[in-house]
Amino acid sequence: MTAMNIVHMRVKPGREGEFIALHRDIASSDMAGLRNFWVVKTGERDFCVVGDWAEMSNLVQARPQMIAMLDRLRGLLEDLGGGRGVTEPWSGEVAVHLRPEMNVESAL
Repeated sequence: MTAMNIVHMRVKPGREGEFIALHRDIASSDMAGLRNFWVVKTGERDFCVVGDWAEMSNLVQARPQMIAMLDRLRGLLEDLGGGRGVTEPWSGEVAVHLRPEMNVESAL
């Protein structure tokens, strides 16, 4: 069953470019089962990274690689406050997935 991981992070002022550049490395990493990866800007310096995985087991197996990536990012991140640290991670299996029919002509 498809799984997703979503992680909220806040980047220190002036470090957004480095943050984006480090995430571009994901494209060259080898994480079995990772189908899609997005970095979503959700505020001035707030981002959510989203991973789309073929199976929950793929996500679990990739956790050491994801932690290694986080270790590279830590110096760029600001504490989120409230005891959350520098990340607010969530993961789980997809409960509902809707894909509206798309007309080829309307997509162009």
